[in-house]
Amino acid sequence: MSTQSSSTRAVPAGQPLPGVLGTGLRRTWIEMLAFLRERDAVVFILAYPLIMMAIFATVFGQQDQGNAAGSVPFAQYFLPGMVATGVMLTSFQNLAISISVERDDGTLKRLRATPLPATSYFLGKIGQVLIVTTVQTAALLLLAATAFDVPMPSTASAWATFAWVFVLGTATGSVLGVAFSSVPRSGKSVSAVVTPIVLVLQFISGVFFAFFALPSWMQQVASVFPLKWLAQGMRSVFLPPEAVALETSGSWQHGATAAVLVVWLVVGLVVGVRTFRWRRRDDG
Repeated sequence: MSTQSSSTRAVPAGQPLPGVLGTGLRRTWIEMLAFLRERDAVVFILAYPLIMMAIFATVFGQQDQGNAAGSVPFAQYFLPGMVATGVMLTSFQNLAISISVERDDGTLKRLRATPLPATSYFLGKIGQVLIVTTVQTAALLLLAATAFDVPMPSTASAWATFAWVFVLGTATGSVLGVAFSSVPRSGKSVSAVVTPIVLVLQFISGVFFAFFALPSWMQQVASVFPLKWLAQGMRSVFLPPEAVALETSGSWQHGATAAVLVVWLVVGLVVGVRTFRWRRRDDG
């Protein structure tokens, strides 16, 4: 059954139409089924952080990350960056690519011609992102704790920090993914446009390398973008309190993390509302 027909099945006469939220929940289920059918996307998006965690922690597991102020086992320092990049891949990259492809193959045009509310379509996308990101992060934490003895947070405040950073980061990445989906000229070119951006941000944002070890100009560039702050917020959760000395600012900067993510969230909403297209550029 096609995505369109599954989401717009006729309602029996006399029965009220489902609300936006109900339709959005149903759309979430459809989006999950569509995502799971794309096995290459499942492997890359869902398993990528786990594979990278396993490889890097195995190769560099005996090394510590740190400086004169202190050090942290490599696997423990590497975990927050993997959580952050998993969120970015599942939200920003996944949505930017999938929506561009749906626009290119006419799916968005057909959906726009049905009674499906636009809000329900976006709720379905965001719901799918939340489910996948939650499963991905849970699997990543389980792998880190069981295979590499990475200690998990032991306080309610640490988990509360994890929750708001995770939710705000996922929301920001999702909104930016929707907004950015209008940038590529076609579904065929979207991967070539999105993937390099994601790779560059990973290298300069403290995902693959210790952020304090990067050149200062690279740190300043990374500080403009949300991934750096998402990774830093996660480090405040999974690293010991004394590891704050490894941060270039000397603090976890929770206020700045929230502010930057919220600013990007608002920017994504404004740009998305103004530029989102349901048709290809050559289709009017």
